[in-house]
Amino acid sequence: MKRRKLGTSDLFVSEIGLGCMSLGTDLSKAQGVVEAALEEGINYFDTADLYDFGENEKIVGQVLKNVREQVVIATKAGNRWTDEKDSWTWDPSKAYIKEAVKQSLKRLNTDYIDLYQLHGGTIEDNIDETIEAFEELKDEGYIKFYGISSIRPNVIREYAQKSNIVSVMMQLSILDRRPEEVALPLLQDKNISVVTRGTVAKGMLSDRMLEKAAAKGYLDYSYDELAVILPLLKEKVASSRALGEVAIQYNLAQPAVASVVAGASTPEQIKENARAAGSNSLSAEEIQLIKSITKANKYEQHR
Repeated sequence: MKRRKLGTSDLFVSEIGLGCMSLGTDLSKAQGVVEAALEEGINYFDTADLYDFGENEKIVGQVLKNVREQVVIATKAGNRWTDEKDSWTWDPSKAYIKEAVKQSLKRLNTDYIDLYQLHGGTIEDNIDETIEAFEELKDEGYIKFYGISSIRPNVIREYAQKSNIVSVMMQLSILDRRPEEVALPLLQDKNISVVTRGTVAKGMLSDRMLEKAAAKGYLDYSYDELAVILPLLKEKVASSRALGEVAIQYNLAQPAVASVVAGASTPEQIKENARAAGSNSLSAEEIQLIKSITKANKYEQHR
């Protein structure tokens, strides 16, 4: 599988990354999925301290311990569970981040984290303090590089201008083109990579299409609009291959994108995603056709 450089870092990540939240808590099943990923050349594994109350990090650390030097482990911080474990609160403070990283390192059973990400962010945060925390963690050797996970243009802009982030994880798909207006051009200009999630739009950009659509629609789209657009995409762009393959190739066609992070709960899903990444790229004409069929969604309606 091809690899792309992550921003200004020295990390090269596979075009498909494994979103580890979908691994579950069964160690043997998780091991099978991760081993399949490694066999397909996937080297980028994304988790977070929030997933399964930290159990996800423990599993990721355990199944990757024998190949630690060959993989890129990314995790996140900023959300802290309440004592009752029934909800979480947002805490991007320096004190919390510097404590959270130690707990993540312990669960991951590693001496360092390749990519440490702020798991969200608002414009009301003390962004300078948060950046200071990440910079200190770099200097202290706990992390190699850092990034943020956010879809908010104002937050992305602040970190792009003030910090040394190497990546931004964000939702991006054929049906969610919000980043194309501001975020993608800005990050490309700053040499900051994008790592995408939500690529198949909750399963609608798969051959199951409307089976996965909610009655209320999706972002700017009503259900009735999806009933027209999804079959049209299949007919016009994906008649000879899977719609999910087209969805992955659409994201990989964006110059700022380094990796498409996709969840998988079975080895078969891993192989399917890997095949999609290795398939033919979309032509400029196909990309324009996709854009003509879909909407350039606006952030203002979905803050």
